[in-house]
Amino acid sequence: METTRGPVDGEIEQFWNLAKRHARLETLPGYFGPDALTSVPPPAWAFGADAEQSDRLLRLVLDGTKTATASAREDYGDDEPLPEPGTLGIVLDGAGRPRALVATTAVRVVPFDEVDAEHAHAEGEGDRSLEQWRAEHEHFFSENDPLGRGFRPDMPVVLEQLRVLYQA
Repeated sequence: METTRGPVDGEIEQFWNLAKRHARLETLPGYFGPDALTSVPPPAWAFGADAEQSDRLLRLVLDGTKTATASAREDYGDDEPLPEPGTLGIVLDGAGRPRALVATTAVRVVPFDEVDAEHAHAEGEGDRSLEQWRAEHEHFFSENDPLGRGFRPDMPVVLEQLRVLYQA
């Protein structure tokens, strides 16, 4: 579950310049010129619906407990591609500051009621059962639905596996 927050001016660019070096994304010698992967910062976003939730989920990512996330498929616009393996993202804290560079390692889209216990566990929010995961996510998807589509048990959910490449 993620939302976009406004990053603090200039911090994304500074973070990106540092993170891409630490993550060894700049592999071509400088005389080849800039490449698309390292020229433009990836999208910046925060987990959760508010600053407190963003900070809590970010801590789980940074300590290696949270290695997955889920989002409503309908939250992606018709012209917005789904993440795919190799997609990079800059994770913001609750104040909108960049804290981690992550890469998507796997993606699948399933109906909400087919999310499995393995994915729920990978989201890393304690010893929650699949039923607890479903209850919390049903609440989140119902409360954070800007288009007013409402929650449905068969709604498509994008399940992403993530790996931290760099953290500040």
